Amino acid sequence: MGLTLLWTGIGLLLALSVLILFVVRYKRCPSDKILVIYGKTGGGSAKCLAGGAAFVIPIIQDYEYLDLSPISIDVDLRGALSKQNIRVNVPSRFTVAISNEPTSMVNAAERLLGKTTDDIRDIAKDIIFGQLRLVVATMDIEEINSDRDKFLSNVASNVGSELRKIGLILINVNVTDIQDESGYIEALGKEAAAQAINDAKKSVAEKDRDGSIGMAMATKDQRIQVSKADAEAQVGEATANANAIDGENLAKIRIANSEAARREKEAEALRIATSAEKIQAAKALEEAYLAEKEAEQARFAKEQAVQEATIIVSAEIAKRKLELEAEAEAEQTRIKAKGEADAILEMKRAEAQGLFEILEKQAQGFDKIVQATGGETREAVLMMIADKLPELVKTQVEAIKGIKIDKVTVWEGGNSKGEGNSTSKFISGLYKSVPPMNDLFNMAGMDLPQYLGNKKEESLNNGKKMPLKIEEKGEDA
Repeated sequence: MGLTLLWTGIGLLLALSVLILFVVRYKRCPSDKILVIYGKTGGGSAKCLAGGAAFVIPIIQDYEYLDLSPISIDVDLRGALSKQNIRVNVPSRFTVAISNEPTSMVNAAERLLGKTTDDIRDIAKDIIFGQLRLVVATMDIEEINSDRDKFLSNVASNVGSELRKIGLILINVNVTDIQDESGYIEALGKEAAAQAINDAKKSVAEKDRDGSIGMAMATKDQRIQVSKADAEAQVGEATANANAIDGENLAKIRIANSEAARREKEAEALRIATSAEKIQAAKALEEAYLAEKEAEQARFAKEQAVQEATIIVSAEIAKRKLELEAEAEAEQTRIKAKGEADAILEMKRAEAQGLFEILEKQAQGFDKIVQATGGETREAVLMMIADKLPELVKTQVEAIKGIKIDKVTVWEGGNSKGEGNSTSKFISGLYKSVPPMNDLFNMAGMDLPQYLGNKKEESLNNGKKMPLKIEEKGEDA
C-alpha cells in the first residue's frame, strides 16, 4: 500500500512538472513583436512568428523577440551630386520598421536579432544615405523640385528594396526641403514668382478694362433711355397741342435740342470710355514689359548660375585629373627608381659574392700550400715564387726584347785604358737597365732562395768594380 502511494505521488509530481514546463515554455507572441525561435528548428536558421504562439523545446531551442515599433531616422544629406553635376542638400526624415513578411522576418532574425534600436537605426541610416545619393544622381534639379511624387517614388523603390535585404520595411519618407549650393533652385523660384506676378497683373488689368467699359456702356444706355423718354414725352405733348402751331414748333425745337444733347452726351461717354480703355491698355502693357524684364533678369541669373556651376565642376574635374596623373607618374618613377636601385644592389651583391668566392678559393689554395710545406710560411712563399719564376724571367726578357739596333757607330779614341771600348760599355749599360732578380727580391723585402743561386761577391781592384768584358766583334751586337 505504501509503495503504491509512493509511485502515485511520483507520477503526479512528474505530471505536474511536465505541465509547469509546458506552461513556462509555451510562448505567446504580442501583436507588436516577432517571436524568433532559434536552435534546432527543423529547417532554416530560425522560426519566426508574427502573432500566435509556439512551444519552445527546452535545451535544444531558445527564443527572443524583435520589436515591430516604427523607427524614425533623420537623414541630412549634404552635397549630393545631381544629374547636372550640381550639388544639392536633401534634408529628410525616414520612418522604418522590422517587416512582418515571412521572408523579411527571417532576414531580420539573421541580421538584426539582439541589436538595439540605435544599432538598427545606424545600419538603416547608412543604407538610406547611399540609395538617396544614387536617386539624386539620376534626376535633374527641376525634376526633383517640381515632381516630388516621382522623386519620392524613386527613393521609396531604391531604399525599400535595400532595406528588405536586412528585414526592414520603409513606412514613410518626408523630404522637408531641397536646396542647392549654387542658388539654382532659388533662381527657378524667382522665375516662377515673376511669371505668376506677371499673369496676375495682366489679369487685373484686363478685369479693370472690362469694368470700365461695362460702366461706360451702362451710363450710355441710361442716358439713351432718359433721352428717349424725354423725347417721347415731348412728342406726346406736341401731339396734344397739335392745334397750337406755336406749341408744335416748340416741341420740335425741344426734340431737336434733346437729340443734340443726347448725341453730345453719347460722344462724351464714348470719348471717356475710349480714353479710359487706352489708358488701361497702356498701363497693362507697361506692367507686362516690367514683368517680362524681371523674368529675363531671373532667366539670365539662372543661366549664369548654370554656366558657373558647369565651369567650376569642369575645373575641379580637370584639377583632380592632373593631380591623379601626377601622383601616378610619381608612383611609376618611384617604382622604376626602386627597381633600378634593387637591380644595382643585386649586381653589387653578386660582384661582392663573386669576389668573396675568388678570395676564399685563393685563401684555400694558400692554406694548402702552407700545409704542404709543413706550416713554414717562408717556404710556402718561396714555392709560390718558384711557380711564378718563368713569368718573372719572361718579363725581364720582354723588357729589351723589342729593342732593335740596326747599326752602332763607335769612334774609339784609343784611351780606354783596359776598361773596355765604347761598344762593350754600351751593351753593358743596356743590360744593366733591366733590374736584376736579386734587386727585385730585395725591394719586396725577401732574400733570393738558395736554389736560385747566391749573390757573387764583387772583387775589388784598387777600390773599383771589375768591368764586364764583352768582346767587340763588329758593328752589330
